[in-house]
Amino acid sequence: MRRNSFIRALVACFGLTLCLPGQTLKKVGVIDLPGPKGERFDYLTMDDEDHYLLSAHFGPGILYVIDVRTNQLVKTIPGVPGITGLEYVPGLRKVYTSDWGEDKIGVVDLHSISVVKRLPTAEKPNGNTYAAPFSKVYVSDTNGNAVAVVGVDKDEIVKTLRFDSETGMSQYDSVARKVYVNLRSVNQVAEIDPATDTVVGRYPVEGCQGNHGMAMDSEHHRAFLLCGGSRALTVFALDSHRAIAHLPLAQGSRCRQIRSGPRPYLRRLFQRSDWRVSGGRSGSLP
Repeated sequence: MRRNSFIRALVACFGLTLCLPGQTLKKVGVIDLPGPKGERFDYLTMDDEDHYLLSAHFGPGILYVIDVRTNQLVKTIPGVPGITGLEYVPGLRKVYTSDWGEDKIGVVDLHSISVVKRLPTAEKPNGNTYAAPFSKVYVSDTNGNAVAVVGVDKDEIVKTLRFDSETGMSQYDSVARKVYVNLRSVNQVAEIDPATDTVVGRYPVEGCQGNHGMAMDSEHHRAFLLCGGSRALTVFALDSHRAIAHLPLAQGSRCRQIRSGPRPYLRRLFQRSDWRVSGGRSGSLP
């Protein structure tokens, strides 16, 4: 199997052109991984307890476990076909994988660093999120028009929520204690109460088409939606349930997940007294 180099200087959203004066991304290291050259990677997530970077190699169906202290590969876990979404559950030292190739949710035990269970689910499991106070992982089954709810104590699907739309990324709002999921076929966001696993609201996202990626700023009641059809990053106010800004993206942008941080970080990322993208347009972030 040929070797390919995996660059550690990773950017969450490829194709989003940001012009930040005086700041340049630099490659700080290379992690060499086994695997077929040129085949697509997908999600990344961190296991902060073990200092592991978890990397989904979608093409060959491999999960890589990498020690970021040494930049060394700890283990290669094959047999997770079509792996995309990754959700790490702290405390239990488990990671849940969304495996398109077999329409299953994989449960990986990081004590043994192996797949210990596979849960059949609806078609094309994709993005996922962990609602820690409720001990549940929510997995968007995109082509199955569903969200699977996994109880992490027993590693069982406790409920499946059905929709009239393909489902995109889901995120847990730790302040409102709600789960939000993109309904990308109808350009809406659904709100789920994890206490009862019921849908308590559906909200249109005006000016957005094909909302898939999502980031959550719980502190300031904002969600950031990647709208692939309209090529925009939409700022969605969670308190008023409406779109309040649209930041245009470069053509060909692809984003599965956007890691958000404190608001000053977001303002630095999307605004420099103005924000600027391909085409030179600018504006302010609410």
